[in-house]
Order: sequence, then C-alpha cells, then structure tokens
Amino acid sequence: MQTACQHPLSVSQASHEELIAELNIVQQKSTLLRRPGFLIRRLHQIHGYLFSQQTAEFGITPVQYSVLTSLNEHGAMDQVTIAREVGLERTTVAEVIARVESRGLVSRKSSNQDQRVKIVKLTPKGKRLVEKMESAVTRAHDLTISPLSHEDQDRLMLLLVRLLEANNGVGNVPFRLD
Repeated sequence: MQTACQHPLSVSQASHEELIAELNIVQQKSTLLRRPGFLIRRLHQIHGYLFSQQTAEFGITPVQYSVLTSLNEHGAMDQVTIAREVGLERTTVAEVIARVESRGLVSRKSSNQDQRVKIVKLTPKGKRLVEKMESAVTRAHDLTISPLSHEDQDRLMLLLVRLLEANNGVGNVPFRLD
C-alpha cells in the first residue's frame, strides 16, 4: 500500500479512474479522509505549524501577517474594510489591530468624516517587518504544498480559489474578491 507521500502519478497526469482508485485506497485508512472539512482543517494546522517555524523570529501570527500585508498592499483603511479584505470578523480585526499597534507596526486615528470610525495605517516599522518576513512566509507557503508537483500545486491553488469563490457568501464573514 502506498503512503500518503508516495504517488506514482501527479493528479494532472492521472485518469479519473486512477484518481478514484487512489482515493479509495487512501480513504480506507480513515473515515476522516472522506471529509473535505477535516482535510482543510488538518492542512490549516500543518500550515500554521510551518508558518510559525519559518517566521518564529518575527513573533507574528498568520492572521496578523494577513492584516499587515493587506495594509501594505492597499494603504490606510478602516477596520470594517480590513475585515472584508482579510475575511475576518470585525471584533477579531480590532483585537489583531490592538496587538500589532502595541508593537508599533500600525497606527490608528479617528476618521475626519466620522470620529467613531478608526483608520488604520501601516507604520514604517510595520512596512519593514512585512518586507523582512516575505521570504520566510513564502517558504512556509511553499513547504505546505511542496509534496505536490508544480503542476499539481497550480491545480490545487486554482481549485482552492474556485471553492472560495463558490462559497464566499456562506457564513457571516465574506472575503472581498473584486
């Protein structure tokens, strides 16, 4: 029996019948391997570990890095917009912002139009951190999917995007896709 890391064909080279045959063999190991939600959650755990190993020196979580990256890419934004940009609940964004603000990575100020609205901006220190972390974060992402061929990595990424697009309206925290 093949182990999970020994595959004779890439997914892109296998016929549908070969995919079904391999899937049946793999799924005999555990009922959990029949559940996409379990597989996604487990892969998320694995990626979180790889991210923390590759970025340990920076003391930043994946969610914090997503917020910082979004601010780096789009500039200053209010917290509601950040929540949409990263696909997080507003309360989570507020907590993340407070943590990175305490480290001097972002600054917050009230909007000129509405004092209740907080505008968040990446500080120069935050911008430098995002730039310093980029190669370590890329390594973590690459390691997550490295057991796959390059073609299968691309296929997986496209399938994940398609699933995200198809299910983005489900739940209470959409991710901005436009």
